[in-house]
Amino acid sequence: MIRLEKRPQPSRAWSMATPVLAVIATMVFGGLLFAALGKNPFQSIETIFWEPLFGEFSFYYRPQLLVKGAPLVLIAIGLSLGFRAGIWNIGAEGQYIMGAIAGAGVGLAFYPLDAWYVFPLMVIAGALGGWAWAMLPALLKVKFGTNEILVSLMLVYVAEQLLASMSLGLLKNPEGFGFPGSRNLNDYAAGNSWIAQDIGLHWGVAAALIAVIFAYVLLNRHMAGFQIRLSGEAPRAARFAGVNPTRLILLCLGLAGALAGMAGLFEVSGPAGQVSIDFNVGYGFTAIIVAFLGRLHPVGILLAAALMALTYIGGEIAQGNLGLPAAAIQVFQGMLLFFLLALDLLTNYRLRRTVTEGN
Repeated sequence: MIRLEKRPQPSRAWSMATPVLAVIATMVFGGLLFAALGKNPFQSIETIFWEPLFGEFSFYYRPQLLVKGAPLVLIAIGLSLGFRAGIWNIGAEGQYIMGAIAGAGVGLAFYPLDAWYVFPLMVIAGALGGWAWAMLPALLKVKFGTNEILVSLMLVYVAEQLLASMSLGLLKNPEGFGFPGSRNLNDYAAGNSWIAQDIGLHWGVAAALIAVIFAYVLLNRHMAGFQIRLSGEAPRAARFAGVNPTRLILLCLGLAGALAGMAGLFEVSGPAGQVSIDFNVGYGFTAIIVAFLGRLHPVGILLAAALMALTYIGGEIAQGNLGLPAAAIQVFQGMLLFFLLALDLLTNYRLRRTVTEGN
């Protein structure tokens, strides 16, 4: 018989190997999924992972990797801090939406003023919008002991309804001939985040790189980072060490909300261009996969976001060129987290063969 035996301590080798094995397993089983849909599995996998980087039109697709990757990095960095501390914020999608609404609202309030201070105010408003939305589950948890997973997740649907309301009401373009959605911020010089649009570079990319550096320094060089790691790895030791759980919850959820809100602002003021009913595309949920695929490490998250952005771009190419349904691409992306969690079992457990009585 084969049984699982808990390791004395987590295996560092398996911890490093499981993300790679999860990607390989996703390719294999994703290929089987595409074959079941009547598509060539090898061509499908090649289209997703090869075409955006080295295909005929890669000059167009490569900049899109920055566009898709930047919000994933920002959101995943914020989530990873909470996950390390055992604080489970699943509502980053809602915080992303609220940051976009708040930031775009400030920019549109100044329209058509072309002043240098408009965009910094939009960034601050975006961060505050996401932070305020994250404070709802944080305060409910510290005051009433509610479950932050359920509260943060349910608030996503509230944020989506607010997004629809803003698109049809307060932020609706008065010159839009009755169509839902705000003015296009790309047409507003002081309100867009592009630095060099032809190469996919906007301020969200710069903010994502700064967030990676900030998180690395925080976790490895600051007392707050030590408390975050200690609370996740040894909760009882953290209590004996005097770590204030209330302060930690507020810090982790607040930082995650602020970063998600900034991601929403940079997206609405750059690639998306406007507040619309279908503005959110699931970055907040995909960032959960990115955070775990990157092993909750800032540099790992940067690499995982690049891989996930590749599946986004490659998936869109596969939909257009091969006729793969969008749902199949979403399942393919979800497989990454499924196999990562499944294989992660071997980080803490090992397989042991036992001899049963009578053999």
